[in-house]
Amino acid sequence: MNHLVEAVSPLLPEIHGPLPGPRTRAIIARDAKVISPSYTRGYPLVAERGEGAIVIDVDGNRFLDMNAGIAVAATGHCHPRVVEAIRAQAEKLIHMSGTDFYYENMVQLAEKLAALVPGDFAKRVFFTNSGTESVEAAMKLARYSTGRDKFIAFLGGFHGRTMGALSLTGSKAIQKRGFGPLTPGVTHIPYAYCYRCSYGKHPETCATECVKVIEEQLFNTILPAEEVAAIVLEPIQGEGGYVVPPQKFFDELQAVATRHGILLIADEVQSGMGRTGRMFASEHFGFTPDIMTIAKGIASGLPLGAMVARAEIMDWKPGAHASTFGGNPVAVEAALATIELLEESLVEHAAELGEYMLARMRHWPNKYDCVGEVRGLGLMLGIEFKERSSTLRDKIVQSAFEQGVLILGAGLNSIRLSPPLVLLHQQADFALDVLERAIQAA
Repeated sequence: MNHLVEAVSPLLPEIHGPLPGPRTRAIIARDAKVISPSYTRGYPLVAERGEGAIVIDVDGNRFLDMNAGIAVAATGHCHPRVVEAIRAQAEKLIHMSGTDFYYENMVQLAEKLAALVPGDFAKRVFFTNSGTESVEAAMKLARYSTGRDKFIAFLGGFHGRTMGALSLTGSKAIQKRGFGPLTPGVTHIPYAYCYRCSYGKHPETCATECVKVIEEQLFNTILPAEEVAAIVLEPIQGEGGYVVPPQKFFDELQAVATRHGILLIADEVQSGMGRTGRMFASEHFGFTPDIMTIAKGIASGLPLGAMVARAEIMDWKPGAHASTFGGNPVAVEAALATIELLEESLVEHAAELGEYMLARMRHWPNKYDCVGEVRGLGLMLGIEFKERSSTLRDKIVQSAFEQGVLILGAGLNSIRLSPPLVLLHQQADFALDVLERAIQAA
C-alpha cells in the first residue's frame, strides 16, 4: 500500500502551543469583519497547506484530518497525481463551458460515471458545480420526466441549501428558519431509524414502519400517489448522523416506487466515490435508483458535481437546464485522476480500514456509558451519544481538536468520521486513541 500516500511526512499531529496560535487569531479577526456569519466553523483552524491526511495551519501546527474537508478530499490533500492532472489541464484549457461547446474529457468522465453508477441500462450525465446543484437538477428532471410535481423526503436528510434542495432537507431548523416559503410539494417522513429503537436494536421493524407510512397514510390522506414525482433519500444519511438502514428499507421502498410509477433519487453526494468501501453506498444494498446525485469526493477538492439518470428519463430538450461552469475541464481532469486512484486501490483500502476501525469502536457502547451506538460502512463512520443534545458531543470535538485531530459533528448528538481514503492504519489508531481520551475526559 506504499502508493496510497506519496511522501506524507510526518504522519501524525504535532501541536506547538496553545490553540489558536497568534497568526490564526489574527486571521479569524479579519474574517469576522468581511466573511458571512452564516458559515459554521467548529473550531479555530486556519489551514495553510495539506498533504495526504495531514493539514498544517498558519502557525505550523500539524493536524490529522478525519473530515477530508467534509468528505471531499477523497484521495487526500494534494495527491501528486491529482495535482499533476490539474496542472497539465490548466496549461491546455481552463474553461470553455460544456453546455455550449464540446470537449473530450467531459465525454470521458460521463462515460466513466455511466459505467460506474448502478444499473444495467443506458445512462446520461448532467454536470454541476456542487451537491446542491446536482440535487436541484435531479428535482427538475424528475418533474420534467414524470409530469408530476411532488416529492417525498426524509427527516434527518440533508440535500443542500439552495431553495429546491433546501426544501428536501430535513436536518436542522436553522437551515430553513427565515427562508420561507420554500419550494412547495415536499413531504417529509421518518427515515429507516428512530430513537425509540434504542439505538438500532429493531432496525427491520422500524424500516418497515417508515415505508408503510407512505402507502398506508400519505397516499390515503394528504399526498395522492399519482402526483409524486420522486422519493429522495441518502442511502446512508450524512448530516443526520451517518445512519445505515437495513436491507429491508431499500427493498420495500423500491417496491412502493415501482407500484406507483415513482422515481427513486439516491443522493450519494456524501456517501459516494468510494467513501463506504464501494464506489457508491447504494451498491451495498443492491439498490438501483433512477437518478443519482454525486459531488464532494468526485474531484478531490475541485468544485464538480453530477446528476446521473436513466437515459430515457433524461429526455429534456436543449435549454431546459444548463450550467456555465459544470463540467469545467480542469475539474473534470481532477475527477478522472481521482476515479483512477479509487479504482486502483483506495475503494478497497477504505473497506478494509473502515472495518478495522469499526472493530475497534464496536465495544465503545459497553465501555463508555455516554456512547449509544457506533455504526457505518467503510470510512463513513458515526458515533452517537445518548445525551439528546450537542453539549457532550461538542466537548469531545473540541478536545480532539486540541489534541490535533479534526472531527465534526453530525445530527444532534453524533460525531462523523470521514477521513481521506489514503488514511493509514497508524493514523487511524492515533485518531481513535484521541477520541477515547476525549470521551473519557468529557
